[in-house]
Amino acid sequence: MALSVSAPILSLSFHQSGEQTILFGYRQQKRLSSGRRSRSSIGFGAEKARKSRVRRFPICRAVPPLLFKDLDADDFRHPLDKQNTLLLRAIPGLNEFGKALLGSMTEQIMLLENIGTSVLVSKNQLSDLHGLLVEASEILNIEAPDLYVRQSPVPNAYTLAISGKKPFIVVHTSLIELLTRQELQAVLAHELGHLKCDHGVWLTFANILTLGAYTVPALGQMIARTLEEQMLRWLRSAELTCDRAALLVAQDPKVVVSVLMKLAGGCPSMADQLNVDAFLEQARSYDKASSSPLGWYIRNAQTSQLSHPLPVLRAREIDEWSRSLEYRSLLKRANRTVQNV
Repeated sequence: MALSVSAPILSLSFHQSGEQTILFGYRQQKRLSSGRRSRSSIGFGAEKARKSRVRRFPICRAVPPLLFKDLDADDFRHPLDKQNTLLLRAIPGLNEFGKALLGSMTEQIMLLENIGTSVLVSKNQLSDLHGLLVEASEILNIEAPDLYVRQSPVPNAYTLAISGKKPFIVVHTSLIELLTRQELQAVLAHELGHLKCDHGVWLTFANILTLGAYTVPALGQMIARTLEEQMLRWLRSAELTCDRAALLVAQDPKVVVSVLMKLAGGCPSMADQLNVDAFLEQARSYDKASSSPLGWYIRNAQTSQLSHPLPVLRAREIDEWSRSLEYRSLLKRANRTVQNV
């Protein structure tokens, strides 16, 4: 889940109404279908509630977190991610074509646009948020990328990694307002999961391909139509992998499920009334309703053109993985060290 960029040439962000949007951040899905326009907007309500909230980011855990010092991406990669990655790699010339699209100019445009319109987080700037990122990176055994905070009414977070340069994560202010400290760190961990699994180049390529290639006559349209279905299938499976990375950092499945629930239908003024167990029951009812042949057909039609799996399906997946032998085995391998951020 990890790119949504607003730039003079590549306009891929949410705040521009009337334009087709691709979402690779930690957010609910967006439909990606050529010729179809979409509008995404979330109001600035609940100002009173926001002003009364004092946000401090360091997480006071009952015990220090488990650190996965020898963690490899394949240790938590979702089976569908593995399968669809192999299918993408089998497409002749795809990797080379993607690198050709992602030249130095593209990278420079995106980098400068974020530096110019966002706040760079560091030890001396939003230090509490910086601490959450550093701790999540240590847990997943990955170098911490740069982190930017951008003013936006649309809850979102995304990652950009091109050409082997230092990647960065962008988090929107409205997402920070919506989530607790633990939930926000889970979001950062999700984005770190994309980096850990080396999703960056293909995520960026998919963004440009699905949005930009349709504006190119003949060859561009042919390539986009050929690759879109497979690329979207891979994107959805990659999101399931990164939800697992979020769980490895949160070390509590309810935290990750709560993020998905809030992105499906949460707001700051009602956050304390949301119920994770009820949302998981909702997920189970969706599975039951879509188990018939007709339900399966409708479910497939609902999801085939989405960049992200449905929130209820993501919640069910992470709940099941949290009770799996695979997850328990990873916890047994982890080390508990002194918390210092």
